[in-house]
Amino acid sequence: MAYELNSLLGRLVGCRLYSVQFVMDYVQLRFEAGTTNDKPVLTCNVLPTVTLSGRQLSPTEAGWAEALWRLIPQDVTATDEETGTGIKVDFAIGSIQLHPTESELVGPEIAMLNGFEDHSWMVWRPGEDAFEDL
Repeated sequence: MAYELNSLLGRLVGCRLYSVQFVMDYVQLRFEAGTTNDKPVLTCNVLPTVTLSGRQLSPTEAGWAEALWRLIPQDVTATDEETGTGIKVDFAIGSIQLHPTESELVGPEIAMLNGFEDHSWMVWRPGEDAFEDL
């Protein structure tokens, strides 16, 4: 069965971002869902861009980490996953987006989403699904 774009990422809508973990060369975003036992984790092997108050910041810009941190404890309001966009998670005050250039790719995986009680998970790779343009 083929993966349907935004089917798993969309399950983040309504979840609250409660933790941002900076781990050497990647970031993990941890969410909690109030109505289920889901504890989704979005592992970003490519660092995301952050938009906060209309200002977009890349990981190489001053203030990027603080902008990411300021999304705690926001609820996810929408998600988008499509070719040309990659994956995007929206909050009331901003968003995170993963759509790297080829030079930003650091390994075989762009991101992974797991931590659902039903054991659903997704790994995004260049050339596949929402990243077929890479």
